[in-house]
Amino acid sequence: MTPSFSAPFTPASDPILPSETPAATGPAAHQRRSVSENKLVKRLLRETGKAIGDYGMIEDGDRVMVCLSGGKDSYGLLDILLTLRQRAPIDFEIVAVNLDQKQPGFPEHVLPDYLSARGIPFHIENQDTYSVVKRLIPEGKTTCSLCSRLRRGILYRVARELGATKIALGHHRNDILATFFLNLFYGGRMKAMPPKLVSDNGEHVIIRPLAYVREKDLIAYAKLREFPIIPCNLCGSQENLKRKEVSRMLEEWDRHFTNRTWNIFRALSHVVPSHLMDPALMDFAGLRPTGRADADGDRAFDEEDFPMPAFSEDEDEDGRIPDADGPAEQVIIRPRARRTAEP
Repeated sequence: MTPSFSAPFTPASDPILPSETPAATGPAAHQRRSVSENKLVKRLLRETGKAIGDYGMIEDGDRVMVCLSGGKDSYGLLDILLTLRQRAPIDFEIVAVNLDQKQPGFPEHVLPDYLSARGIPFHIENQDTYSVVKRLIPEGKTTCSLCSRLRRGILYRVARELGATKIALGHHRNDILATFFLNLFYGGRMKAMPPKLVSDNGEHVIIRPLAYVREKDLIAYAKLREFPIIPCNLCGSQENLKRKEVSRMLEEWDRHFTNRTWNIFRALSHVVPSHLMDPALMDFAGLRPTGRADADGDRAFDEEDFPMPAFSEDEDEDGRIPDADGPAEQVIIRPRARRTAEP
Protein backbone atom coordinates (compact mmCIF):
# COMPACT_ATOMS: atom_id res chain seq x y z
CA MET A 1 0.00 0.00 0.00
CA THR A 2 1.28 3.48 -0.85
CA PRO A 3 1.65 5.58 2.32
CA SER A 4 -0.51 8.68 2.52
CA PHE A 5 1.21 11.90 1.58
CA SER A 6 -1.46 14.17 3.00
CA ALA A 7 -1.27 13.77 6.77
CA PRO A 8 2.41 14.69 7.29
CA PHE A 9 1.94 18.04 5.59
CA THR A 10 -1.25 19.32 7.27
CA PRO A 11 -0.93 21.78 8.76
CA ALA A 12 2.48 22.91 7.56
CA SER A 13 4.14 24.71 10.42
CA ASP A 14 7.41 25.41 8.63
CA PRO A 15 6.71 26.53 5.07
CA ILE A 16 9.77 27.32 3.00
CA LEU A 17 9.88 30.99 2.15
CA PRO A 18 12.51 33.09 0.36
CA SER A 19 15.34 34.35 2.50
CA GLU A 20 14.68 37.86 1.31
CA THR A 21 11.19 39.32 1.22
CA PRO A 22 10.31 42.53 -0.60
CA ALA A 23 10.43 45.72 1.43
CA ALA A 24 7.15 46.45 3.15
CA THR A 25 5.54 49.84 3.43
CA GLY A 26 4.87 49.22 7.10
CA PRO A 27 4.57 46.54 9.79
CA ALA A 28 0.92 45.83 8.99
CA ALA A 29 1.58 45.43 5.26
CA HIS A 30 4.55 43.17 5.96
CA GLN A 31 2.48 40.99 8.28
CA ARG A 32 -0.35 40.67 5.73
CA ARG A 33 2.11 39.70 3.02
CA SER A 34 3.79 37.11 5.27
CA VAL A 35 0.43 35.57 6.17
CA SER A 36 -0.59 35.44 2.51
CA GLU A 37 2.72 33.81 1.54
CA ASN A 38 2.37 31.21 4.27
CA LYS A 39 -1.14 30.37 3.14
CA LEU A 40 0.03 29.96 -0.44
CA VAL A 41 2.90 27.64 0.46
CA LYS A 42 0.77 25.52 2.79
CA ARG A 43 -1.95 25.21 0.16
CA LEU A 44 0.48 24.12 -2.54
CA LEU A 45 2.15 21.55 -0.29
CA ARG A 46 -1.19 20.21 0.92
CA GLU A 47 -2.77 19.93 -2.51
CA THR A 48 0.27 18.34 -4.11
CA GLY A 49 0.63 15.87 -1.25
CA LYS A 50 -3.07 15.04 -1.42
CA ALA A 51 -2.93 14.36 -5.17
CA ILE A 52 0.13 12.13 -4.73
CA GLY A 53 -1.64 10.17 -2.02
CA ASP A 54 -5.00 9.92 -3.80
CA TYR A 55 -3.47 8.41 -6.93
CA GLY A 56 -0.49 6.55 -5.47
CA MET A 57 1.96 8.56 -7.54
CA ILE A 58 5.16 8.03 -5.53
CA GLU A 59 6.23 4.91 -3.64
CA ASP A 60 9.06 4.00 -1.33
CA GLY A 61 12.32 3.67 -3.26
CA ASP A 62 11.14 5.56 -6.36
CA ARG A 63 13.57 7.58 -8.45
CA VAL A 64 11.47 10.49 -9.73
CA MET A 65 12.63 12.27 -12.87
CA VAL A 66 11.24 15.82 -12.79
CA CYS A 67 11.05 17.31 -16.29
CA LEU A 68 12.29 20.88 -15.91
CA SER A 69 11.58 23.22 -18.81
CA GLY A 70 12.48 26.50 -17.12
CA GLY A 71 8.83 27.59 -16.88
CA LYS A 72 6.92 28.43 -13.71
CA ASP A 73 5.07 25.09 -13.55
CA SER A 74 8.11 22.81 -13.68
CA TYR A 75 10.07 25.03 -11.29
CA GLY A 76 7.15 24.92 -8.88
CA LEU A 77 6.81 21.15 -9.21
CA LEU A 78 10.50 20.56 -8.46
CA ASP A 79 10.52 22.97 -5.51
CA ILE A 80 7.36 21.49 -3.95
CA LEU A 81 8.52 17.88 -4.39
CA LEU A 82 11.84 18.70 -2.72
CA THR A 83 9.97 20.06 0.28
CA LEU A 84 7.56 17.13 0.42
CA ARG A 85 10.44 14.65 0.24
CA GLN A 86 11.82 16.11 3.48
CA ARG A 87 8.52 15.42 5.25
CA ALA A 88 7.31 12.27 3.50
CA PRO A 89 6.92 8.97 5.38
CA ILE A 90 8.80 7.23 2.55
CA ASP A 91 12.19 7.59 0.87
CA PHE A 92 12.49 8.55 -2.79
CA GLU A 93 15.04 10.26 -5.01
CA ILE A 94 14.60 13.28 -7.25
CA VAL A 95 16.61 14.07 -10.36
CA ALA A 96 15.85 17.12 -12.51
CA VAL A 97 16.12 16.72 -16.28
CA ASN A 98 16.09 19.47 -18.87
CA LEU A 99 15.93 18.97 -22.62
CA ASP A 100 17.93 21.75 -24.28
CA GLN A 101 16.23 21.93 -27.69
CA LYS A 102 18.76 24.44 -29.03
CA GLN A 103 16.35 27.29 -29.48
CA PRO A 104 18.13 30.46 -30.63
CA GLY A 105 19.04 32.64 -27.68
CA PHE A 106 18.26 29.94 -25.10
CA PRO A 107 20.22 30.84 -21.92
CA GLU A 108 21.73 27.40 -21.40
CA HIS A 109 23.58 28.43 -18.25
CA VAL A 110 20.46 29.33 -16.25
CA LEU A 111 19.21 25.88 -15.25
CA PRO A 112 22.63 24.34 -14.48
CA ASP A 113 23.52 27.36 -12.36
CA TYR A 114 20.21 27.24 -10.50
CA LEU A 115 20.30 23.48 -9.89
CA SER A 116 23.98 23.45 -8.89
CA ALA A 117 23.45 26.29 -6.43
CA ARG A 118 20.66 24.33 -4.76
CA GLY A 119 22.54 21.05 -4.78
CA ILE A 120 19.90 19.27 -6.87
CA PRO A 121 21.01 16.27 -8.96
CA PHE A 122 20.33 17.03 -12.63
CA HIS A 123 20.95 16.03 -16.21
CA ILE A 124 20.89 18.33 -19.25
CA GLU A 125 20.05 16.52 -22.48
CA ASN A 126 21.20 18.41 -25.60
CA GLN A 127 19.14 17.64 -28.71
CA ASP A 128 18.50 20.07 -31.58
CA THR A 129 14.78 19.44 -31.99
CA TYR A 130 14.25 23.14 -32.76
CA SER A 131 15.88 22.82 -36.19
CA VAL A 132 13.91 19.66 -36.94
CA VAL A 133 10.60 21.31 -36.08
CA LYS A 134 11.34 24.50 -38.01
CA ARG A 135 12.46 22.49 -41.06
CA LEU A 136 9.40 20.22 -41.16
CA ILE A 137 6.59 22.56 -40.07
CA PRO A 138 5.59 25.39 -42.46
CA GLU A 139 5.80 28.91 -41.12
CA GLY A 140 2.66 29.89 -39.24
CA LYS A 141 1.57 26.31 -38.57
CA THR A 142 1.32 24.84 -35.08
CA THR A 143 4.56 23.22 -33.97
CA CYS A 144 3.27 21.66 -30.73
CA SER A 145 2.40 18.21 -32.04
CA LEU A 146 5.78 17.41 -33.63
CA CYS A 147 7.72 19.13 -30.86
CA SER A 148 5.85 17.13 -28.24
CA ARG A 149 6.48 13.80 -29.99
CA LEU A 150 10.19 14.47 -30.34
CA ARG A 151 10.52 15.68 -26.77
CA ARG A 152 8.55 12.74 -25.40
CA GLY A 153 10.70 10.14 -27.13
CA ILE A 154 13.91 11.74 -25.91
CA LEU A 155 12.71 12.04 -22.32
CA TYR A 156 11.59 8.41 -22.28
CA ARG A 157 15.06 7.36 -23.35
CA VAL A 158 16.71 9.57 -20.73
CA ALA A 159 14.41 8.18 -18.02
CA ARG A 160 15.46 4.67 -18.97
CA GLU A 161 19.16 5.61 -18.93
CA LEU A 162 18.84 7.30 -15.52
CA GLY A 163 16.89 4.43 -14.00
CA ALA A 164 13.90 6.64 -13.23
CA THR A 165 10.81 4.79 -11.99
CA LYS A 166 8.47 7.79 -12.37
CA ILE A 167 8.43 10.73 -14.78
CA ALA A 168 6.91 13.83 -13.16
CA LEU A 169 5.36 16.53 -15.35
CA GLY A 170 4.29 20.00 -14.28
CA HIS A 171 0.72 19.99 -15.65
CA HIS A 172 -1.73 21.64 -13.28
CA ARG A 173 -5.49 21.78 -12.87
CA ASN A 174 -5.97 24.39 -15.61
CA ASP A 175 -4.01 22.23 -18.05
CA ILE A 176 -6.23 19.25 -17.25
CA LEU A 177 -9.41 21.27 -17.79
CA ALA A 178 -8.11 22.78 -21.03
CA THR A 179 -7.25 19.31 -22.36
CA PHE A 180 -10.72 18.08 -21.47
CA PHE A 181 -12.40 20.85 -23.45
CA LEU A 182 -10.01 20.52 -26.40
CA ASN A 183 -11.00 16.87 -26.68
CA LEU A 184 -14.67 17.74 -26.20
CA PHE A 185 -14.82 20.61 -28.70
CA TYR A 186 -12.43 19.38 -31.37
CA GLY A 187 -11.99 15.64 -30.81
CA GLY A 188 -15.54 14.54 -30.04
CA ARG A 189 -14.45 12.53 -26.99
CA MET A 190 -14.40 12.85 -23.23
CA LYS A 191 -10.72 12.71 -22.33
CA ALA A 192 -8.38 14.75 -20.18
CA MET A 193 -4.92 14.45 -18.59
CA PRO A 194 -4.97 11.77 -15.89
CA PRO A 195 -2.89 12.34 -12.74
CA LYS A 196 -1.13 9.02 -13.36
CA LEU A 197 -0.76 6.97 -16.53
CA VAL A 198 1.57 4.47 -18.22
CA SER A 199 3.53 6.01 -21.11
CA ASP A 200 2.50 5.23 -24.68
CA ASN A 201 5.54 2.96 -25.14
CA GLY A 202 4.51 0.99 -22.06
CA GLU A 203 7.83 1.49 -20.28
CA HIS A 204 7.24 4.36 -17.85
CA VAL A 205 4.76 5.69 -15.30
CA ILE A 206 3.89 9.36 -15.88
CA ILE A 207 2.69 11.36 -12.88
CA ARG A 208 1.24 14.87 -12.53
CA PRO A 209 1.60 15.83 -8.84
CA LEU A 210 0.21 19.35 -9.48
CA ALA A 211 -3.12 17.95 -10.74
CA TYR A 212 -5.10 19.70 -7.95
CA VAL A 213 -3.20 23.00 -8.12
CA ARG A 214 -4.56 26.14 -9.73
CA GLU A 215 -2.36 27.96 -12.22
CA LYS A 216 -2.76 31.28 -10.44
CA ASP A 217 -1.22 29.75 -7.31
CA LEU A 218 1.80 28.61 -9.33
CA ILE A 219 2.15 32.10 -10.81
CA ALA A 220 2.17 33.57 -7.31
CA TYR A 221 4.60 30.91 -6.08
CA ALA A 222 7.02 31.58 -8.94
CA LYS A 223 7.09 35.26 -7.98
CA LEU A 224 7.52 34.41 -4.32
CA ARG A 225 10.42 32.03 -4.93
CA GLU A 226 11.92 34.22 -7.68
CA PHE A 227 12.49 31.37 -10.10
CA PRO A 228 14.72 32.28 -13.09
CA ILE A 229 11.98 31.76 -15.70
CA ILE A 230 13.04 30.89 -19.25
CA PRO A 231 10.41 31.66 -21.95
CA CYS A 232 9.75 29.16 -24.74
CA ASN A 233 10.33 31.02 -28.01
CA LEU A 234 9.48 28.01 -30.13
CA CYS A 235 5.78 27.81 -29.33
CA GLY A 236 5.12 30.58 -26.82
CA SER A 237 4.44 33.13 -29.55
CA GLN A 238 1.71 31.08 -31.23
CA GLU A 239 -1.19 33.03 -29.76
CA ASN A 240 -3.86 31.42 -31.92
CA LEU A 241 -3.43 27.91 -30.60
CA LYS A 242 -6.69 26.22 -29.67
CA ARG A 243 -5.35 25.59 -26.17
CA LYS A 244 -4.93 29.30 -25.62
CA GLU A 245 -8.49 29.90 -26.81
CA VAL A 246 -9.82 27.32 -24.35
CA SER A 247 -7.70 28.80 -21.56
CA ARG A 248 -9.20 32.21 -22.22
CA MET A 249 -12.67 30.67 -22.03
CA LEU A 250 -11.89 29.14 -18.64
CA GLU A 251 -10.47 32.44 -17.37
CA GLU A 252 -13.65 34.20 -18.46
CA TRP A 253 -15.78 31.64 -16.61
CA ASP A 254 -13.69 32.09 -13.47
CA ARG A 255 -14.34 35.84 -13.59
CA HIS A 256 -18.09 35.60 -14.07
CA PHE A 257 -19.30 32.23 -12.76
CA THR A 258 -18.25 31.22 -9.26
CA ASN A 259 -17.25 27.56 -8.96
CA ARG A 260 -18.10 26.66 -12.58
CA THR A 261 -14.60 25.42 -13.47
CA TRP A 262 -14.30 23.82 -10.04
CA ASN A 263 -17.48 21.82 -10.63
CA ILE A 264 -16.22 20.69 -14.04
CA PHE A 265 -12.90 19.61 -12.55
CA ARG A 266 -14.67 17.74 -9.77
CA ALA A 267 -16.84 15.96 -12.35
CA LEU A 268 -13.73 14.38 -13.90
CA SER A 269 -13.40 12.22 -10.77
CA HIS A 270 -17.14 11.59 -10.37
CA VAL A 271 -18.09 9.79 -13.58
CA VAL A 272 -21.39 7.86 -13.89
CA PRO A 273 -20.91 5.51 -16.90
CA SER A 274 -24.52 4.28 -16.78
CA HIS A 275 -25.71 7.81 -17.55
CA LEU A 276 -23.44 8.35 -20.54
CA MET A 277 -23.54 6.61 -23.92
CA ASP A 278 -20.35 4.59 -24.27
CA PRO A 279 -21.13 0.86 -24.75
CA ALA A 280 -17.48 0.09 -24.01
CA LEU A 281 -18.02 1.32 -20.45
CA MET A 282 -21.58 0.11 -19.92
CA ASP A 283 -23.25 -3.03 -21.30
CA PHE A 284 -26.41 -1.29 -22.48
CA ALA A 285 -27.37 -4.18 -24.79
CA GLY A 286 -27.27 -6.61 -21.88
CA LEU A 287 -29.27 -4.53 -19.40
CA ARG A 288 -32.13 -6.37 -17.73
CA PRO A 289 -34.43 -5.50 -14.81
CA THR A 290 -32.97 -6.61 -11.48
CA GLY A 291 -36.06 -6.22 -9.31
CA ARG A 292 -34.01 -4.15 -6.87
CA ALA A 293 -34.30 -0.41 -6.31
CA ASP A 294 -31.29 1.57 -7.59
CA ALA A 295 -30.75 5.21 -6.69
CA ASP A 296 -28.62 5.58 -9.83
CA GLY A 297 -31.31 4.13 -12.06
CA ASP A 298 -33.09 6.20 -14.67
CA ARG A 299 -35.51 8.83 -13.39
CA ALA A 300 -36.68 10.22 -16.70
CA PHE A 301 -39.67 12.08 -15.29
CA ASP A 302 -37.85 13.69 -12.36
CA GLU A 303 -36.77 17.29 -12.56
CA GLU A 304 -32.98 17.66 -12.66
CA ASP A 305 -31.47 18.84 -9.40
CA PHE A 306 -27.98 20.32 -9.33
CA PRO A 307 -26.90 20.79 -5.71
CA MET A 308 -23.65 22.45 -4.76
CA PRO A 309 -20.73 20.01 -4.78
CA ALA A 310 -19.99 18.18 -1.58
CA PHE A 311 -16.65 19.96 -1.34
CA SER A 312 -16.01 23.29 -2.99
CA GLU A 313 -13.15 25.75 -3.23
CA ASP A 314 -14.59 27.95 -0.50
CA GLU A 315 -14.80 25.21 2.13
CA ASP A 316 -12.25 23.86 4.56
CA GLU A 317 -11.49 20.23 5.27
CA ASP A 318 -14.51 19.90 7.57
CA GLY A 319 -16.88 21.32 4.97
CA ARG A 320 -17.13 24.68 6.73
CA ILE A 321 -16.68 27.98 4.94
CA PRO A 322 -14.15 30.05 6.89
CA ASP A 323 -15.04 33.67 7.59
CA ALA A 324 -12.82 36.48 6.50
CA ASP A 325 -10.90 36.43 9.78
CA GLY A 326 -10.65 32.63 9.97
CA PRO A 327 -7.74 30.37 9.09
CA ALA A 328 -7.67 30.97 5.35
CA GLU A 329 -4.89 28.42 4.91
CA GLN A 330 -7.65 25.85 5.37
CA VAL A 331 -9.26 26.93 2.10
CA ILE A 332 -8.20 24.16 -0.26
CA ILE A 333 -9.09 22.77 -3.66
CA ARG A 334 -9.38 19.10 -4.34
CA PRO A 335 -11.86 16.76 -5.97
CA ARG A 336 -11.55 14.04 -3.31
CA ALA A 337 -11.08 11.05 -5.56
CA ARG A 338 -13.92 8.60 -5.17
CA ARG A 339 -13.19 5.55 -3.05
CA THR A 340 -14.68 2.12 -3.56
CA ALA A 341 -17.31 1.50 -0.92
CA GLU A 342 -16.52 -1.07 1.74
CA PRO A 343 -18.58 -4.29 1.40
